[in-house]
This record gives sequence, C-alpha cells and structure tokens, in this order.
Amino acid sequence: MTTGLRLLYYGEIVLNNLVSTFRLNGDSSMNQAKLVKRLDQATKRVLFLGYTQEQTSLVDELVKANCEVWHTQEKIETTEGFDFVISYGYRHILKKPIIESSKAPIINLHISYLPWNRGAHPNFWSFFDSTPSGVSIHLIDEGIDTGPILFQRYVNFDKDQVTFSQTYKKLILEIESLFKENLKKIIEGDYKPIPQRRKGSYHKVADLPSEFLGWDSDTELCSNCTRLFSG
Repeated sequence: MTTGLRLLYYGEIVLNNLVSTFRLNGDSSMNQAKLVKRLDQATKRVLFLGYTQEQTSLVDELVKANCEVWHTQEKIETTEGFDFVISYGYRHILKKPIIESSKAPIINLHISYLPWNRGAHPNFWSFFDSTPSGVSIHLIDEGIDTGPILFQRYVNFDKDQVTFSQTYKKLILEIESLFKENLKKIIEGDYKPIPQRRKGSYHKVADLPSEFLGWDSDTELCSNCTRLFSG
C-alpha cells in the first residue's frame, strides 16, 4: 500500500470512529456515548443512559422507531446535540447544569408509583411501608425522582409472584410495556407533564435494613416486620 493510500485508508477509519462516538464532556480521557446503529434518515437523535441493549429491549424499540440512539453508562456533562434523553437504570445523578445544558427533555423510568418510593429500592419499600406498587415515567428535574409525571400505572402481582425478585421482574416488564405503549408520544413530545403534588416518600440505599433477608425472601413478611428479619 502506497503512502497516499495508507493515509486515506487510516483517515477513513478515524472518520468512522468519530461518527460512531459522541463526546458528552470536555475531557477526552472520559468515555463517550456510542452509536447503537447508524440510520440513513433518523427522525430523532436520542441519548440513552443506563441499561445496555443486552439488558433492555427499549434501545432496539427506539431504533425500530427510526431514532438514532446513542448509549452510555458513564457520567455526562451535557445533553447538547440530542432531541431527548432516556434515563433507565442509570447510576449517576443528573444535576442542574446537565439538565439545563440543552433544551432536550430528560425522561426517567422509575419502578414505583410516584410520588411514593423515590430513590433506592422502591420495590422493597412499597411492601415495607404498605404504599402503592407501580411504575412511572417522568421528566427529570433537580430532585431525585421528583419531576413531573408523563405516564404511570399501578401494578398488581400474580399469586405466584411472592418474592422481591419476582415482583421486581414484574415491575421491569410493566415499565418497559408502559414505555412501548407510549413510545410514539414520547418521540413526538406529545404528553402533558403532571407535577407531583403529594409528599410521597424517599429512601436512600443505606436505608435498607441490615437485617433484611434478601431479594429471594417473601414479600408477605413485610406485613409483619418482626418476621422480616432474622435472629
């Protein structure tokens, strides 16, 4: 290969790599969002934060809906360049400078019936506190799971769904179903945000009782807290 052809060849590789990554911060050493699939005529550019294609079907659903989806699990500093953002299973808190870095709405998927059980382990606390079980899709604001609600539903569990693991899986199915049912509205921005007016509840990761028997324990034990713990 001649020098000229070699430069052209490697230049194409560099160009392709640039097209397949999208910088979300000013530090080149930090990770970038990666393009899930290149589309010729995408209708929207979407940043998907959190779960991967292997962990959720929602990434592929967005691609099927002709959205150009970019994905990352890492911290970001801006949402500039995207039409909207989806946060699902994302482990980082989005603070005010990020939220206000562009006009792109940031939509979060949370497995509780907001305003109850904001924060960590919502499935556990709905049983422990005897609060409603459900799933919510809401806009992100400066608080934790406090933003206006777009879509939500109560969730009832089947008789054979008796452990925390089983009820968690049910909630995941329900939140993804709710998202898919309203996908067109989400893409088009065809929704009316409803503020959370009740106080509700909030829990941190550290609030989970140390005596908790684990996610395979029976949820019915929460109706009598003295039976929930060992010892």
